[in-house]
Amino acid sequence: MAFSDMMSYNSMKQPLQDYQAPNQLHFNPYDFNGGTILAIAGEDYALIATDTRLSQGFSIHSHDNPKTYPLSSKTVLGCCGFHGDVLTLTKVISARLQIFEKDHNKQMPTSSVAAMLSTILYYRRFFPYYTHNLVAGLDDDGKGCVYSFDPVGSYEREVFRAKGSASSMLQPLLDNQIGGKNQQGYVAQPLPLERCVTLVKDVFTSAAERDIYTGDSVQISIITKDGIKNERFPLRRD
Repeated sequence: MAFSDMMSYNSMKQPLQDYQAPNQLHFNPYDFNGGTILAIAGEDYALIATDTRLSQGFSIHSHDNPKTYPLSSKTVLGCCGFHGDVLTLTKVISARLQIFEKDHNKQMPTSSVAAMLSTILYYRRFFPYYTHNLVAGLDDDGKGCVYSFDPVGSYEREVFRAKGSASSMLQPLLDNQIGGKNQQGYVAQPLPLERCVTLVKDVFTSAAERDIYTGDSVQISIITKDGIKNERFPLRRD
């Protein structure tokens, strides 16, 4: 038997001492960059608010990055989550809106924007955008409307909704203060705009004390028949 054949025969008989079990590698294309959005529909207005912090883990990338995106004079999108998907999704929506406006010589209504966003999200259902989405604006009758979405496009019209990292803290407050949950004899009434703005400032101030991904400041966009008005309110910056 040749020397090389003898070596291979002996190696087959003896187990490899330096053998190591294979390592399982994980690839995650997503990341979470924080942020909280909140939208409320009034009698003749819609309000959508967001914090301005862009973070990753325990690092803050930007103190001035609001997550609201005006789509028309009557519609604003709130979008947070993985910032890369947020940028991609908003670019796709912007392109669709430009095509619609050139084809029809008018801006897309809020209800149509919501339906379009639903189809965009559903198209990516097997590799979904990692985003939390809210659409706020005025409907065809001039009344405030809010549409909330799940990651694969299912949506519904609501009066108020919170999304993002602090949504579990904001939503119960909205349920109590606007929806009248756990209030005996409460009859839901349209919320005046001034009271709505004060409530939004209060709930975001509370969220910033408990959620490290929400902070710096809150930008409030108020949508009325006269257009969109923006207002800033400072939050804690640490």
